[in-house]
Amino acid sequence: MNNQTIDNGKAFDWGRTSENYAKYRDIYPPVFYEKILARDLCRKGQTMLDVGTGTGVLPRNLCRYGADWIGIDSSAQQIEQAKLLSLNRKITYRSIPVEQIDFPENTFDGITACQCFWYFDHETVMPKFYHILKPGGRILVLYLAWLPFEDPIAGASENLVLRYNPDWSGKGETVHPIAIPDCYYDRFTLVSHEEFPVKIRFTRESWNGRMKTCRGIGASLSPAKIEAREKEHLQLLTKIAPEEFDILHYGAVAELRAEK
Repeated sequence: MNNQTIDNGKAFDWGRTSENYAKYRDIYPPVFYEKILARDLCRKGQTMLDVGTGTGVLPRNLCRYGADWIGIDSSAQQIEQAKLLSLNRKITYRSIPVEQIDFPENTFDGITACQCFWYFDHETVMPKFYHILKPGGRILVLYLAWLPFEDPIAGASENLVLRYNPDWSGKGETVHPIAIPDCYYDRFTLVSHEEFPVKIRFTRESWNGRMKTCRGIGASLSPAKIEAREKEHLQLLTKIAPEEFDILHYGAVAELRAEK
């Protein structure tokens, strides 16, 4: 993928880090799923679409509540991992860019978009979302990010990423509402937004793995640079972090309703 507004246009490919993504990115805490379920979505009798599903983290964790799930992602490698991790779950996966979705009108009760919304061509995607949602159907835009200015381990780890990839634009997160492009307000109403702090437990190994799968490292750097950063990061963690520790994050949810 190559977008001039992201990483100064430096190309990245999530497929390059899919195996590590499957291992290290299923980290959303219970409160994250509680915020979703509290909006009366993902329940029995509903049909849900997870766009940019990656390795299927959301469908895998929410299918127990009874909804029928379809997950899509532009990366075939991500979808391959999602299928492997979902062998005992009734989830359908397709490898397709969100801009090319072709589901029938009024198919879904809800759409989830987690950690991916800013990658879309919204002028193309918004009418498709509206078309495939039932009247009153909703989009949940979801986000989770560490807070480098408030958490010293996160801040030091992020600075190391920037040494290896100065173009990475995922740096410097602070708590803020999810930005919704103006085109959505023609057909959707912003029902609510919420931002909330969360602490997530890691070991040195799992935090290193989480950092390795960020866009600025595993999806974009050469294998040699990925290996060098990993070695240096683990050395750093032995100096600044205990074997287990919490990293301060914030979660964010924006809920949009289709007005039909």
